[in-house]
Amino acid sequence: MEVGMLPISASKRGKLLAAGYTTLDAIARSSPTHLARDIEVSEDEASEILNFATKTSALNRSNGSNINLVEGGQTAWDMLNEEKFSSCITTSCVDLDNILGGGINCKEVTEIGGVPGIGKTQIGIQLAVNVQIPLEYGGLGGKAIYIDTEGSFMVERVLQIAEACIEDMSEYSHHFHKDVQACGVKMHPNNILENIYYFRVCSYTEQIALVNYLDKFISEHRDVKIVIIDSVTFHFRQDFEDMALRTRLLSEMALKLMKLGRKFCLAVVLLNQVTTKHIEGSFQLTLALGDSWSHSCTNRIILYWNGSERHAFIDKSPSLKSASAPYSVTSRGIRNSTSGSKRIKMM
Repeated sequence: MEVGMLPISASKRGKLLAAGYTTLDAIARSSPTHLARDIEVSEDEASEILNFATKTSALNRSNGSNINLVEGGQTAWDMLNEEKFSSCITTSCVDLDNILGGGINCKEVTEIGGVPGIGKTQIGIQLAVNVQIPLEYGGLGGKAIYIDTEGSFMVERVLQIAEACIEDMSEYSHHFHKDVQACGVKMHPNNILENIYYFRVCSYTEQIALVNYLDKFISEHRDVKIVIIDSVTFHFRQDFEDMALRTRLLSEMALKLMKLGRKFCLAVVLLNQVTTKHIEGSFQLTLALGDSWSHSCTNRIILYWNGSERHAFIDKSPSLKSASAPYSVTSRGIRNSTSGSKRIKMM
């Protein structure tokens, strides 16, 4: 069942989806108090939504539709409706958002890889900030989990990007509100930092244990809308002699991350490193962890230098066509491409 069937306003449907209520049954199982808190409406409004959800769900069951032999199954029609109402997290680069269909999709695992210095961590931090953009400004109003395996997370940089994000919302608030004087961005950079749950892991065993723990953690923090691992590769490239074991551990971890994305309607972003591969008599740069790993993610984005300009290329996606877009890493974060960056082409 899809919340798009409910006779309520589009903003309320958006709040339901952003809070993880993607089916009528999920809504019906909630209480007015919890639902009101999760989607920030009054208890009377929550009770009305619950009433609609219960009646619509019962009506469809009486008509014999959406009967599943296996718990958790759904029809292709339901899946199509879910895609229509799927949420995206902006990258703050219009060109990049355009080739991604609006941004990084929730319910999907997106791998982003490239050479050192290309801006992988910068994109990760930008997404951890942007997921918090309030619903009234076109965002998800969620929180982020940032798993740091390399020690590259810089809180000063997060603060810098958070300040720029709030300034951007203030500057463009007239696009979302008619009364510019009456509206103001109530967020503070410190609030953005408080909404990023940071985990530092120092071994592949810690990384696996943390991924196993995420289901419980997110169940208790339902406003989490993105999980970022920077990088998913690091500990699996260190002193790993049993490659069959490595492949199995990676596959199990990827499967759990996919399930988390679907279960909690959140985005999973895996930052990856590059390695060299011998192809047709020469060594070429490719994303790490091998060919089998490339099938573990929904979308794969490769970052590379094109002369002095950074580009992102959609290498693999079931719904997006292959395309590339320029982007820039600025003092304010990820933005549209500028010509101020001077680096040699590396990939």
